[in-house]
Amino acid sequence: MIATIERLIGPPLEAMGFRLVQVRLGGGPAPTLQIMAERWADEPQGPGDGGVTVEDCAKISRAISPILDIAEPIPGNYTLEVSSPGIDRPLVRLEDFERFAGFEARIETTRPIDGRKRFRGTLQGISGDRVRVALESGDEPVELPFAEVASAKLILTDALVAASLKARDRRAPQPTT
Repeated sequence: MIATIERLIGPPLEAMGFRLVQVRLGGGPAPTLQIMAERWADEPQGPGDGGVTVEDCAKISRAISPILDIAEPIPGNYTLEVSSPGIDRPLVRLEDFERFAGFEARIETTRPIDGRKRFRGTLQGISGDRVRVALESGDEPVELPFAEVASAKLILTDALVAASLKARDRRAPQPTT
């Protein structure tokens, strides 16, 4: 179902200058379909790039609601929630680990690697199809197969906030004299 939704809304989002980050469907009697998107027309390079405003979320919602209504990938009623991935965003694509190299992340794998499933440390980019992480424990850096990453998320740190604010300032219109 998630893959179907991604196929339905991914191309229209891209045509609008956004990129689909993640689709989640929460259970319950009235499920919530959560769509995370980021601005992508400018090829974001790091934290703070790709920011999405409340107006952007409303625009995305208005664009994808009719698509979902016609295709009906979710039976019955549901709530549509469109949001930005936020500063402490999930890392869902291999290139995300390269894009956010130098920042701290939490990673959980589908199976134990070197006796553990949870890793926390500074992203060191990628090597082929492996995610490189300098562990906070000071142990040797590890390379985790991307196919084994169950979930990953940036950790809110002063460095991440500073980089995000710097990127926001770069995007702000400059006063003319």
